[in-house]
Amino acid sequence: MKQTIRHKKIIELVSQRGYLSTEELVNLLGVSAQTMRRDLNELAENNLISRHHGGAAAISSSINSDYKERKFFFSAEKQKLAQAVAKLIPNGASLFIDIGTTPEAVANALLDHKDLFVVTNNLNAAYILMQNESFKITLASGALRKDGGILGESTVAFLSQFRLDFGILGISAIDQEGALLDYDYHEVQVKRAIMQNSQRKILAVDHSKFSRRAIVCLGCLSEIDHFFSNKQPSPFILDLMQQHNRQVQIVD
Repeated sequence: MKQTIRHKKIIELVSQRGYLSTEELVNLLGVSAQTMRRDLNELAENNLISRHHGGAAAISSSINSDYKERKFFFSAEKQKLAQAVAKLIPNGASLFIDIGTTPEAVANALLDHKDLFVVTNNLNAAYILMQNESFKITLASGALRKDGGILGESTVAFLSQFRLDFGILGISAIDQEGALLDYDYHEVQVKRAIMQNSQRKILAVDHSKFSRRAIVCLGCLSEIDHFFSNKQPSPFILDLMQQHNRQVQIVD
């Protein structure tokens, strides 16, 4: 396989899966480990991937799929998930809304509600929610990313001042043992603050999150009170949630 074709294939694989180890790429492309390391180093130097010890991750504003592309991944599924989540939120509730396209879909699904109090580090979600004049929206402080996310130590400190009814979370990946994973350490710190200060934690994911790889651990799925997905998770995950008396809803 020519180097240019191999490089294109590496970028495609890493973009699809989020993260792949060097060993996995060697097996998939049938080249030596030395050749693969050389390819990864060259692609990283040209900012086409993000190089990590033992492998490579997709690159974008936060080592993730490009936001404009992610916004349209599984859009029909995300809308259905968002509508199911919105049914759980009563009028007059208080809630955090996290970074991510699925939390933004939830924000859009909440527009028919009344008198919500929302704290968010998601500029896009805040813009959507502004359409409802009965909502009170508080935007977290911090550094603004190109995708509309707000992050930083000040974001964590700001969110930690509140104790709200619900936390609407986004996540990049869930492994086979139920670990919640993301790409950005700083983003995980903010998510953790939301989890710690929400009486009920809600996570909605499309099935792609079960096949993606990420490198920073947020916690375990068993910490989530209400889990929504468009496809049935593994028997292990279902058993895990049942053991902890957590709610699982499959939105077909």
